[in-house]
Order: sequence, then C-alpha cells, then structure tokens
Amino acid sequence: MQFVLAGLAAIWLAAFAGPAPAAARDYPWCAQGGEYGYPGECAYSSYEQCQASVSGRLLFCDRNPRFAYGHAPAQPRPQRRVRPVAPY
Repeated sequence: MQFVLAGLAAIWLAAFAGPAPAAARDYPWCAQGGEYGYPGECAYSSYEQCQASVSGRLLFCDRNPRFAYGHAPAQPRPQRRVRPVAPY
C-alpha cells in the first residue's frame, strides 16, 4: 500500500511540476506609459514594431534601459579561428 501511495505521489508531483518556464528575454524597445510601470513592456525588437503596438493606446516607445545603459546580458564571444601550423 505504501508503494502505491508513493507512486501516486510521484505521478502527482511530476504532473504539476512540469517543465520550467522559459526565461523572459528583454528586447531593445519598450512600450511605456499608461498601465505599464517602468521600464514598460520590453517586447519589441524594432522601433517600428513598438510604434505599431502603441498606436492608439496613449503609450509611447523608448529604448530599453537595460540595453541603453549597458546592462544587457553578455553575448557569447565568437570562436577564434586557429590557423594550423605546418611542422618544420
């Protein structure tokens, strides 16, 4: 009976735990004003996308402060190309 209860508990935990949520990504443009707090809704990769979204909503677009002030996550460095050297 204990094995059955332990098995059911494990199934229940696995069903509700599920996969971890994806990490939010900050984009360079934010919709600001109105119902959004600072820095706003930073979900736009271009100024044009942001403008299309805020049109008619009494909002405005501005740079994401994390990008503007250099707090964006570091980009991985490209691999250095190594030229093979012939033995002498």
